[in-house]
Amino acid sequence: MTTVAILGTGKMGAAMARELVAAGHTVHLWNRSQATADELAASINSPLTCVCATPAEAIAQSDLAICTFTDGKVTQKVLLEDPTTLANVKPALIIADMGTSGVESAKIVDAALSAKEIAFIDAPVSGSVATIAAHQLLVMASGDEAVVDRARPIFEAFAKKTAYLGKAGAGQAMKLAVNLIVHTLSAAVSESLALATANGIEAAAAYDVLEESVVAAPFVKYKRAAFLDSSAPVAMRIDTVGKDMGLINELGAASGLNLAGAKAISELYLAAQKAGFEAADMAGLFRFISES
Repeated sequence: MTTVAILGTGKMGAAMARELVAAGHTVHLWNRSQATADELAASINSPLTCVCATPAEAIAQSDLAICTFTDGKVTQKVLLEDPTTLANVKPALIIADMGTSGVESAKIVDAALSAKEIAFIDAPVSGSVATIAAHQLLVMASGDEAVVDRARPIFEAFAKKTAYLGKAGAGQAMKLAVNLIVHTLSAAVSESLALATANGIEAAAAYDVLEESVVAAPFVKYKRAAFLDSSAPVAMRIDTVGKDMGLINELGAASGLNLAGAKAISELYLAAQKAGFEAADMAGLFRFISES
């Protein structure tokens, strides 16, 4: 078994840590707010888990370090700002960025780590906390294929598949392509429910129809509670969706594409964010549309 550092113990990082420990791996936890990492370690309650005071401490004895930050700038800062962070690592260390950081960030980190002869995988994921617990996460990996193959058995603790997509940056590009559909679908469901309820149909009844119709994608099924119950746990905040849409539009422009739909969806989420829904789950867009 291997030693894995989890840098960022939010919802996704915490869920990955639980499954890695369950699979017998030693897990070193680090978070910008140590209290969050302490709470996670206490809840896991295993001798295989420890909390580290710095990223350098978490990485030093690890075979794989997984970053799960929602912002590529944070990932860059954590890994690259302090030269001591990567000063004393195992020769075969692999660092994987599994957050939605953007193509440019992946290329920056890849170049910086290559200069230090440290292996890097750009490996964002598609799924949720529940998907991780069910070992059904999809990893979209790019970088050196041999390095990806080395990491794949560790990812199997929480993922159903690791798809190899090419050079570093390709994983982020694919993740943004997937999220373009996710965020567009979420907006479409929000507008659909708003339209139905504005015409006298109860939201739950409308959702029953959506779940039985041709649009009943897995996303529609597992987001039901989020759309119908405003007190449901937040999985992805609206301001995080806004960050993703910014990356999508930037990549579209850099690719010479006119992503008209993406631009319109961005404006809708931005309006919700400005109206005070920034911390709401993405499904809160339904309530914003209904109330505006």
